[in-house]
Amino acid sequence: MTTATGPLIESHLPRLAELRHRLHQIPEMGFEEFKTAAVIREQLDALHIQHVDGVTGAPTATVAMLGDTSRPCIALRADIDALPIGECTGLPYASTHDGMMHACGHDGHTAILLGAAAVLKAMEADLPVCVKLLFQPAEEFGGGAGRLVDAGVLDGRVGPPVEAIFGLHGWPGLKVGVVATKPGPLLAAADGFTAVFTGKGCHGAFPHMGRDPIVAACEATINLQQFVSREVDPTDQAVITVGIFQAGTAVNIIPDTATIKGTLRTILPETRQRIIQTVRRRCEGIAAACDCTVRLEFRDGYPITVNDPIQADYVALTAKRALGNDRFYPVARAAMGAEDFAYYVQKVPGCFFLVGVEPWGRDEYPPLHSDRYDFTDSAISVGMKMFVELACGWGRP
Repeated sequence: MTTATGPLIESHLPRLAELRHRLHQIPEMGFEEFKTAAVIREQLDALHIQHVDGVTGAPTATVAMLGDTSRPCIALRADIDALPIGECTGLPYASTHDGMMHACGHDGHTAILLGAAAVLKAMEADLPVCVKLLFQPAEEFGGGAGRLVDAGVLDGRVGPPVEAIFGLHGWPGLKVGVVATKPGPLLAAADGFTAVFTGKGCHGAFPHMGRDPIVAACEATINLQQFVSREVDPTDQAVITVGIFQAGTAVNIIPDTATIKGTLRTILPETRQRIIQTVRRRCEGIAAACDCTVRLEFRDGYPITVNDPIQADYVALTAKRALGNDRFYPVARAAMGAEDFAYYVQKVPGCFFLVGVEPWGRDEYPPLHSDRYDFTDSAISVGMKMFVELACGWGRP
C-alpha cells in the first residue's frame, strides 16, 4: 500500500464500522433498497461527490464519479441488497426488518466502497484515472448488474465509458487480510428449473386407484444427482440441487401434482446447455414410468463470471504490493456460487476478487447465506486498500 493512503484509510475505519452496523440494521430486498440508497447518497453528499440517483430499471442504484473525466475511467462496484432470511446473530446491531438480513455481507461491501470513495476524494487531483463508483441493487435476485449495463453505466451513457471494472466479495473461507482470485472462470453460471409432475389424486389408503406424482417427484430428485456422477467429465464441475419440494395437503391424500424446483450450476458453456437437456430427459422418462406427466420450465440465471487475465494479474500484483506477498492466494478452481458481476465482465475487462472475513484464531465461520453470518469489520480496511490501490495504480507500470 502506498504510504500516503495507509493513515488516511485507518482514520476512516471507526466511522465505517459504525456505518456498516447502520446498514446491517436496515436490510432490503432487490430494487427495494430505498433506505440503503438514502444512506449511500447522504454519505456521498457529505463527501461532495457527484452522483446519479437511479438509472432506468433500477431506481435504487447510485452511480458516483471522481477524478478527471477526460482520463481513462475504471469502475468499482458494491452490491447493496439483502436476503429473505430471519437473522439469528444476536448482535446489538441486528436487522430491524423482520425476515430480512445482510446474510451475504453486502453491508460490508457498501461500507468498503464508501470508505474508498472518501480516500479517493481526498486525493482526487492526483488520480491517474476517472473512477466510477457503482452502488448496485439486486445482486441476489433480479440481476441488478444487467439492468445497470442496459442503462449505460459502462458504455458512456451514464458518465464516461468504462475501460475496466473491479468488484469484491467477503469470503468466510479466507482469513482476514487475505485476497484471492484467478484469471478466467471464477464463479459458476446459475440457472433454475421447475418440474410439475401431474398424476391422479386419490385416497392414501387406496394408492392403486390413482397415479402418485409424489413418487415420481421423489424419484426425479434422486435421479437428477446422477447427472454429475455419470454424465459430467470428472475434471469438470457441475451441481444440481433441488431446494423446493411441494406436494399434498393431508397425510391420507395422494395429490394430483407434486412440484420440485432447483438450481443448476455449471462452469463450462457446453455443460450448461447439456444439463438442461438431461433434466428434461430424466424427468420426462421418470414421469412416463410412473404413468404421470411433467411440465418443465427453465430459467436462465447469471452467466459464468469470467475474469480478464490481464486484470486478474493486476489484482494479484496489487494485493501483493498493498498487503504482502503472503496475503494473496491464487484460487485453484472456480467456485459454484454465482454473481451478476458476470454481466459487467461480458462487456468490459474486469476482475472479481475475494476478501477474507474469517478472523485469525477461528477454525470456522458462519457461511454466506447463513442466518448467523456477519461481515467482519476488520476486513473493511483490506477491501478499501484494494479498491484505492487498484484506482491509484491502474495504467501505471
